[in-house]
Amino acid sequence: MEQNRVVARPIRCKAAVCKAAGEPLEMEEVEVAPPRAHEVRIKVVCTSPCHSDITFWRMKDGPNMFPCILGHEAVGVVESVGEHVQEVAVGDTVVPVFLAQCGECADCRSARSNLCSALPTRPGMPRDGTTRFSLAATGEPVHNFLSVSSFAEYTVVDVAHVVRVGNALPPEKACLLSCGVATGVGAAWKVAAVEPGSTVAVFGLGAVGLAVAQGSKMRGATRIIGIDLNPDKFETGKKLGITDFVNPNGIGEQTVSEVIKEMTGGAGADYCFECIGSVSVMAEAFRSSRMGWGKTVVLGVDGSAAPVSIPSLDIMRGRSVVGSYLGGIKPKDDIPVLARKCLDKELELDEFITHQMGFDEINRALDLLAQGKCLRCIIWMEMDGGAVEDGA
Repeated sequence: MEQNRVVARPIRCKAAVCKAAGEPLEMEEVEVAPPRAHEVRIKVVCTSPCHSDITFWRMKDGPNMFPCILGHEAVGVVESVGEHVQEVAVGDTVVPVFLAQCGECADCRSARSNLCSALPTRPGMPRDGTTRFSLAATGEPVHNFLSVSSFAEYTVVDVAHVVRVGNALPPEKACLLSCGVATGVGAAWKVAAVEPGSTVAVFGLGAVGLAVAQGSKMRGATRIIGIDLNPDKFETGKKLGITDFVNPNGIGEQTVSEVIKEMTGGAGADYCFECIGSVSVMAEAFRSSRMGWGKTVVLGVDGSAAPVSIPSLDIMRGRSVVGSYLGGIKPKDDIPVLARKCLDKELELDEFITHQMGFDEINRALDLLAQGKCLRCIIWMEMDGGAVEDGA
């Protein structure tokens, strides 16, 4: 590809920079270096804050990552590519994904894993640990985040983290496939392999939980129980497959697991999904699963990395628990499949997009998500000619 050999220049653009844990993001002019070998520079069209962004944004005891550019759910257009990039070209519409798929390592070649062992998650760029961002005014390096950093008008991503999706799917919908919706649908499809006629319990009806519900419905589950403290989530949930709703604040002295067992004739749910990131809820989800074959899938991110207490005897009786990144999907193989399901109206995304706003309102978007007042807020970059090339 001839365009792969064009020499790219540094670009200056706007980015929402996180300078301290929990502090509002600050709009800064940053310099985005050209892509190196195996890298792609992307002009971000839109991005969406995810709960994982909030978890790391608030993490006071986490790794020294400030200043940094958060964001990992996005869609954009390839602006330039580095050496050895063949699978995408300038002008392609792509989604960046926090999980790599190199296609060559043992994990990528196996159907049993979606965790690329050649390019595991690490600080900085996957192949050298450095960053492609710096503050334009001072030259201070700015750390990237989860190999994506989409809270910027331009970003540089390793090609192993990039999936071409084409132009048929609207960008605001393609954006959701890069993390939240893919995680939920994938968990029902790839991790749990929900069977027709089964009963599913979903703990937490945010975007991931509702995507689990939709994925379970697509797999043929006949009863899908949603558990959430916000009763407003049930109306949205019904449109996406939830058949029953349990509010933990409305069940008196009973535990959620006791209620679910009552609802299922004493057996428990065939599949339980924890979509919150609470170790106590993980344990309660496990207790809600049936003996013999009950499977609990953990999708929520617990920032404290605390242990989960599960009775060993229950495991011996056939219950199991499994964790998953990105719902077990292999990005380059499975995101195009999900995009096709969207175009074929098998996968509904409209209900997930509750807010849309400009880049300058990104702190408001984070607040809405943290307060549980939105599912997904699409942030449009609205460039207005603001990005310039050095030396142009």
